Amino acid sequence: MTAYPPEPWNLAGQAYLSVWRVPVSELPDLPDGAEPVVVGGRAQVFTAWIDYQEPGQLQYHELLATVAVRGTRLSSSITDIWVDSEVSLAGGRALWGIPKDLAALDFTHGRTFTASAATHEDWIATAAFTARPSLPVKLPAAFDVVQMLDGRLKRSPVRATARPRPAAADWKINEAGPLGFLAGQRPVLSAGLRDFTIVFGG
Repeated sequence: MTAYPPEPWNLAGQAYLSVWRVPVSELPDLPDGAEPVVVGGRAQVFTAWIDYQEPGQLQYHELLATVAVRGTRLSSSITDIWVDSEVSLAGGRALWGIPKDLAALDFTHGRTFTASAATHEDWIATAAFTARPSLPVKLPAAFDVVQMLDGRLKRSPVRATARPRPAAADWKINEAGPLGFLAGQRPVLSAGLRDFTIVFGG
């Protein structure tokens, strides 16, 4: 068994986020008991490329898609997620029921951040984010990640801070891949989350 840190995980790094509005009928499956937040017949899906860096406990890359779900506060349920760390994969599955899989993730930072993700079978997605001017303000956030663990719905708290920067994002998604439900669509909002810190779990 791969060893992983106990919760909470204290992580840091850079992230690039897009928000999509997806018809409810096209959503991937959610855990039993998790209900999407629906506005005008559409759910809110968040995708993110994340580069976990020092001084965080773990350093690795990640691509995820998560759906906003109902809760007493901002909540989401991760439907698809890939990492390039077996430690992160093992800990995410065992501690929080997050369905992590392994993939090759390639990130290039700069004025335009570019990223690609592929499994040994096929490519998943590529993206390019170009930052727009913003104020250097660091903002806090708190939310729950809702997953199925050991047959029960588990809500895991997350606390974070980051410097958000609006961005233009150009996504290319494999229509036949696991994120195919987003192919052909454009995100309604994209941003970079600079120098974030996260405390994940209780």
